[in-house]
Amino acid sequence: MIDWKKITVALLTVILLPLVACQAPTENHAHDAGSEDIPGLGPAATFERTDEVGADLVVLNGKIVTMADGQPEVEALAATGGRIVALGTQADVAAQIGEQTEVVDLRGRLAIPGFIEAHAHFMGLGDSLIQLDLRQANNWDDIVAMVEKAAADAAPGDWIRGRGWHQDKWSAAPEPNVEGFPLHESLSAVSPDNPVLLTHASGHASFVNAKALEMAGIDDSTADMEGGEILRDANGKATGLLRERAAGLVSRLREVPPESEQRRMAELASRESLQNGITSFQDAGSSYDTIAFLKQLAEEGGLGVRLWMMIRASEEEHREKLAATLTKEHANGMFAVSGIKISLDGALGSRGAWLLEPYTDSPDSTGLNTASLEYTRNVAQLAIDHGYQLCIHAIGDRANREVLDIYEETFKANPDATDLRWRVEHAQHLHPDDIPRFGELDVIASMQGVHCTSDGPWVPDRLGDQRTEEGAYVWQKLLQSGAVIINGTDAPVEDISPIASYYSSVSRRLPDGSIFYGDQRMQRLEALKTYTIAAAYGVFQEDEKGSLEVGKLADITVLSQDILTVAEEEIPKTEIVKTILGGEVVYSGEG
Repeated sequence: MIDWKKITVALLTVILLPLVACQAPTENHAHDAGSEDIPGLGPAATFERTDEVGADLVVLNGKIVTMADGQPEVEALAATGGRIVALGTQADVAAQIGEQTEVVDLRGRLAIPGFIEAHAHFMGLGDSLIQLDLRQANNWDDIVAMVEKAAADAAPGDWIRGRGWHQDKWSAAPEPNVEGFPLHESLSAVSPDNPVLLTHASGHASFVNAKALEMAGIDDSTADMEGGEILRDANGKATGLLRERAAGLVSRLREVPPESEQRRMAELASRESLQNGITSFQDAGSSYDTIAFLKQLAEEGGLGVRLWMMIRASEEEHREKLAATLTKEHANGMFAVSGIKISLDGALGSRGAWLLEPYTDSPDSTGLNTASLEYTRNVAQLAIDHGYQLCIHAIGDRANREVLDIYEETFKANPDATDLRWRVEHAQHLHPDDIPRFGELDVIASMQGVHCTSDGPWVPDRLGDQRTEEGAYVWQKLLQSGAVIINGTDAPVEDISPIASYYSSVSRRLPDGSIFYGDQRMQRLEALKTYTIAAAYGVFQEDEKGSLEVGKLADITVLSQDILTVAEEEIPKTEIVKTILGGEVVYSGEG
């Protein structure tokens, strides 16, 4: 029997739904028949609803990039039960619009698979939103003023916390200083009764005041620990700067936040992610207690994004808890735990990255090894034994070489263990000899595009021009080695915006307009792949997400303009129009 109603809908769709490129959209609503055009947008879709139930969601009237090899671009898609059930022409998909279908009219705009943040800190992101934001401070005096204001409003003994400062981004070095870092006296003067803990943008150093030093028992005679350093002035006096593991002497003094505060942190992290078009979040290292809390939250339906987690703990705790914690999929695809995190060194910004040769601007230092190689080898075997991915933070060339050596040793010792997809988190500075090893060993390079342009202005100061050119943020060299690169922001180290990191990946443009070794730029589709299907592959989830294909999760991000075709300088202006998770619109950037 001929279904004339469907044929009529199809004909109307073909006639009335031309694809129109949209340069400056400002609104986007689901439209019923008879909707009027909105200036600056493509024409509104005109369609009829059938009397049948239809799909839960239909997305149409724009450009949908699927990131799937067989069908890279379609006009429309439909989803039911949280999964994609149809892809194709607008005529095909419009026929699935039923009485209860939610219709997302793209108005000529771009829809892509939901962004996957492949390396960030979920609870750290939430926590950063409830403390002082020091990222935009122009100098040390600005930070002291912010702390002074906070101390005036705080009860004696309350902690004052902030995050995001970076001495290389200040307009001038503080005076006096040690290695460009201030002394704590000015901070202590404005907050004598409140301990102050200010975390470096990298997360690999902290600055504290006299009250915090006193509470931690740190004085001029306190010895440095393995993997940590108390920076001192020429007279041996603690300046207030604590590198790497030394920062833990103060941070551990703070009590574990109450559950209400943890819930608030998770809520803020979810909200921030969705507002930035992120549907999946790979957490780069949390404790067993935090993981248990977030698993419970997922079971309650309290997570706003799909969360995959790495565990960070001692060898003893891993031996006790690894087997029982492995969670491949939980809470309807909202939660998983199958990674182990180790940090083998620190960061370039704080001169904690572990180098083969000394820092150019600190010839007496090669950085810090922050986890013993024995511990790392032992945990590598535990990962094999229990079916976990090993994800090791390595920034300096020495740290990266040690990681690759341990991976190679472990793979050879366990020849039956295949398709492991172990990762190096950051891989920022590599010796040329080690670049091909990523492809040879099938090691994933989990890198953050925005780190390149954020750090670029001062990286040559740390490494010199030759080492920088040969091995700093060498995306194309890694891709040519056959390595898989996945992208992210390391939030709250950087802003969580995928658009900013995508722009950095394709432009490598520094704040002054110069290009940071432009031969290593990613092509636009390469960069989008690192944020979608490659990122899903990075945690064995490519069969569920990362591309828009029938049967996969309907996780979709709608952008205000086409980041694959607009002029490069226009990319940072791109806004998130809608974030769709499991076929439901969970964020709309429109009124």
